[in-house]
This record gives sequence, structure tokens and C-alpha cells, in this order.
Amino acid sequence: MLQQAFNGLVGGAFYALLALGLSVIFGMLGVVNFAHGAFYMLGAFTSYVLLDSYGVNFWAALVVVPVALGVVGIVLERLFIRRLTPLDPLYNFLFTFGLTLILQDLVKREYGVQSQPYPRPSALSGTLDLGLFTYPAYQVFVLGVSVLVCLLVWFVLVRTRVGMVVRAATERPELTRALGIDVGRWVTPVFGFGIALAGLAGVLAAPMRAVNPLMGADLIIVVFAVVVIGGLGSLFGSVAAGFTIGLVSALGNYYVPALSQTLVFILMAAVLLWRPAGLFGREEAL
Repeated sequence: MLQQAFNGLVGGAFYALLALGLSVIFGMLGVVNFAHGAFYMLGAFTSYVLLDSYGVNFWAALVVVPVALGVVGIVLERLFIRRLTPLDPLYNFLFTFGLTLILQDLVKREYGVQSQPYPRPSALSGTLDLGLFTYPAYQVFVLGVSVLVCLLVWFVLVRTRVGMVVRAATERPELTRALGIDVGRWVTPVFGFGIALAGLAGVLAAPMRAVNPLMGADLIIVVFAVVVIGGLGSLFGSVAAGFTIGLVSALGNYYVPALSQTLVFILMAAVLLWRPAGLFGREEAL
């Protein structure tokens, strides 16, 4: 059971990183970024291309790829997302959905639908003795990086002035504007940061999961469920729900495999019936 729980935490690490970026974007812009899964896929594929064509190893990709995708996110927000934000939220949802299809088809056209291999870094190719069981070193690394990133984001948001402004603009944008803070100047870098987190998750996933154009398509549906369970716009809720859903999925897949594909959505329905705003979301005032 402990090993299955650890499997769940490793899987939840990806959910937490993706949900954190998605929640930041939604909280500040009110944009349901359906292209988040596509950028996760681009993070993995860019790592593969850099290694295969240019010899750029995993450790360099771990830094370069998130930064590059963050810049792409900044350009995307400046050129398109910003123009659609004043309109009905459906417009940005449809735009990001169309962007997902375009990115997936471009990658499929170049590399096909077959999975591409990405080797694990040699320093993390072995196993670690965790006391009661041994576990692949790379999976332990993934969990450690995810927890570290989430803690760093928490520290920046809670312990720094810039973080407090971003958090206020994310959780209460109307009130923040009323206090004289220009929320708009924070929108672009925050959107790029959310995309960078998706790219980071993709780089971490490349040595573990099949690198293919559709790798983010199914995952993003679960991540949306994670964000809803944690509470739309709640950064802490997204991370907590990400690791919790990872645990529930792993244990459910082991003990009740017949419900493994639907357990997350059953849990989401139960949470919404109990708390429509999610576990850590704010109830809207009537």
C-alpha cells in the first residue's frame, strides 16, 4: 500500500504543477486555458527535439524549455489572449481549444503519432532504498522537484511584496484594482509563468511517459477536475488537490481497478455537491 501511495504522489506531482499554473492563469485572467495540456506536451517534445537534434541534455532542457515556453506564453497573451479577455470567457476558451488542436496537428505532421523515446539521465537511472521498498531514483527526483517548486512558489507568493500583489490580483482582482494597483501589468508575466510550469511538467514527464502529440489531451481533463476540486482560483487548493487526486487514482487503480478511469470524476461530483466552490474555493456572494 505504501508503494502504491508513493506512486500516487509521483503522479500527483504532475497534477500539482499543471493545476498550479492553470489556477494562476484562471485566477488573474479568468481564462480557462484549454491549451495547458498542449504546452505540457510541447515541453516534453521540445526536450526530445533538443536532445535528438542538438545534443542538449536533460539538465539543460530542465531550465531552457520552461523559460522558452514562458516567453511563448507571454507573446501569446500580448497578441491574442489580451484582446479576447474583455469579451465573453467563451471566446478565450474556444481560442485555447483551437490552439490545442493546431499544436497537436503540427507535431503530428512532423513526427507522426508514434511515441518518441527519451532516456533518463544517467545520474538518476538507478533505484533508491526507501526503507520498506526500493523505488526508481528518477521518480523520487520528480516528486522532489515538484514539491520544491510548489514550496518556492508558496514562498514567493506569501513572503514577498511582489508575491502578495500577485496573490491579491489572482484571488481578488476587483478589490486589488480598487486599491489602486495596476492588475494589468501583472497579467502578462503571470500567464507566461503558468505556461512555464506546464513546460516544466512536460520536461519532467519526458523520461517517464510516452512522448507523443496526444500526451496532454487526456491529462488536461483530469487537471481541470483537480482545479475544480481544489477550488477555482485557489492556488493552495490546486496543489493539495493535485497530490490528493494522485493518491486516490493510484490506490483506486490498485484496489478498485473497475473504477480507475472514473474515480476522479466521482470524487469531483461528490465535492461539488458538498461544496460547489471546491474544497478551498470562495463561495460567491449573491
